[in-house]
Amino acid sequence: MALALALGRRGLGNTWPNPAVGAVVVRFDGGTPRIVGRGWTQPGGRPHAETEALKRAGGAARGATLYVTLEPCSHHGKTPPCVDAIRAAGIARVVSAIEDPDTRVAGRGHAILRAAGLVVDVGVGADAAREAHAGHVRRILDGRPHVTLKMALSADGKVALAGRRPVAITAEAANARVHMMRAMHDAILVGIGTALSDDPLLTCRLPGLAHRSPVRVVVDAGLRLPAAARLVRTAGETPLWIVTRPDAPAEAAARLRAAGAHLIHVAPAAGGPGVDPDAALRALGALGVTRLLVEGGPTVAAVLVRADLVDAAVLLTGERPIGPDGLDPLEGLPLAALTGGPALALRATARLGPDRIDTYGRAAPA
Repeated sequence: MALALALGRRGLGNTWPNPAVGAVVVRFDGGTPRIVGRGWTQPGGRPHAETEALKRAGGAARGATLYVTLEPCSHHGKTPPCVDAIRAAGIARVVSAIEDPDTRVAGRGHAILRAAGLVVDVGVGADAAREAHAGHVRRILDGRPHVTLKMALSADGKVALAGRRPVAITAEAANARVHMMRAMHDAILVGIGTALSDDPLLTCRLPGLAHRSPVRVVVDAGLRLPAAARLVRTAGETPLWIVTRPDAPAEAAARLRAAGAHLIHVAPAAGGPGVDPDAALRALGALGVTRLLVEGGPTVAAVLVRADLVDAAVLLTGERPIGPDGLDPLEGLPLAALTGGPALALRATARLGPDRIDTYGRAAPA
């Protein structure tokens, strides 16, 4: 199952709206396990991991065990159900990490396999599988993507120079980690403040992984993003989505659409100039986004923290301070609102060269 999970992670950010599943076919002839097939969900979500593993196993799949990180699908979509392929291949036993919460499956896949005489075991590697499939599960259950907030902090807890001026905070290893995170997410989101002050590209710039760049999303209630912005100039190369309000200026909307941007109109924020954060995330979920990486800035981050819409946080802390005039990471909130609140718990701490990386996740229910 650990191998199946590792294989499935290859597809993170590249299979949405489908989950990134991993599968392994194992024979136990003579008591010695032998891997005869490996598979993972292919780009765009098809073929599925199970059919890929079975194809590689060929005739060796008959009488073998299939390890899979998520319950095999049992419904007819753009491809036939995986349970049909599993039965046809002659698999004798299926070890499934977790049940799929999708109402089209939701235990039905396991039930069909058991009814066909297969042995089905559920729960091996369940905790790791729930983490790997957090985006799929969150979108199915809550209608929105799993949200990871990434922040680069100076040694004294700042994210930029005074006046929102950008500054390099972390070193090469940490920067590479961020680009890998981008490649493993469906979309990346920033607020208009970050888009204007940093003029970012928000692409994955690791060698050979440019094609794994996520959809770029800008929250821009007033459509202030200029035509000269790099995000707009590259909208034809890497998708650019702009979340705005229904009353956004029509002329600006037409200009951005002409440049290739896709506009998403959502409800205004209650009593404020922005957009409703829950409505924005649900709109992204409706478009198929399962894993969303939020990279800034302090306004967007604070809005999400206040609304309890942050599911995980990755804090990269550099070795140099910025000073008391630097920009705080959460507008109007202390950092402890994120790191010390009841929603998230510290999961891991590690070193990346001179920098530290702290990873937080949803705290277990009391």
